Amino acid sequence: MQVSGRVALITGGGQGIGREIALKLASYGADIAVVDVNLEKAEDTANEAMKMGRRAMALKVDVVSATETEEMAAKVFEKLEAIHILVNNAGITRDALLLRMKEEDWDAVIDVNLKGAFNCTKAVLKYMTKARWGRIVNIASVVGVMGNAGQANYAASKAGLIGFTKSVAREVASRNITCNAVAPGFIETAMTDALSAQVKEELLARIPLGRLGGASDIANGVLFLSSNVSNYITGEVMNINGGMAM
Repeated sequence: MQVSGRVALITGGGQGIGREIALKLASYGADIAVVDVNLEKAEDTANEAMKMGRRAMALKVDVVSATETEEMAAKVFEKLEAIHILVNNAGITRDALLLRMKEEDWDAVIDVNLKGAFNCTKAVLKYMTKARWGRIVNIASVVGVMGNAGQANYAASKAGLIGFTKSVAREVASRNITCNAVAPGFIETAMTDALSAQVKEELLARIPLGRLGGASDIANGVLFLSSNVSNYITGEVMNINGGMAM
């Protein structure tokens, strides 16, 4: 699953799953543009990629801004001379039961998770269309497939991202551009590390494989969908959740 000679743009690439995706693609030969609201963390990821011998750059971008995402795409194309792969990973949570959820928390999650993917995809498509080759991978979530109490805003944004994925896939297929989604289950993070033993036990009971996933599991799925071995796959949702949702 080589991606040598490709240029990948990863949003939310400064930390967590996004960082793992960026470095996985770099380790398989891609040059990378790391986009994050935290420039220091984006630069750290880019520096790690450069240690592998890859070309890399870091950009501070608010994906909610159409202006900033247009400028982002132009800067990446100018420096790295192409945009072959886009990974829409940037996302936030603002959890609360619906009756207690603030309107601004609903809006913020929809804006970053869904509008952000719209802005970034629209910004890079003209470069992919001219090249007649592209891979778009949207990071959805298991809760976008099955829902989750206390996450109506997050689940709605991720379910919307799945619908967005399928629609874009139909629009751009004739230009040899694929668009797929990866829907992670519960992944080991600082947040899950802080859970009590009882909560972890209840969580694991819902996962047939009996363990949380790792960021590398998600990165491997993105690598597959970004590479030539997935040429005939588009509009699909790859569920990486240990069997939690089948």
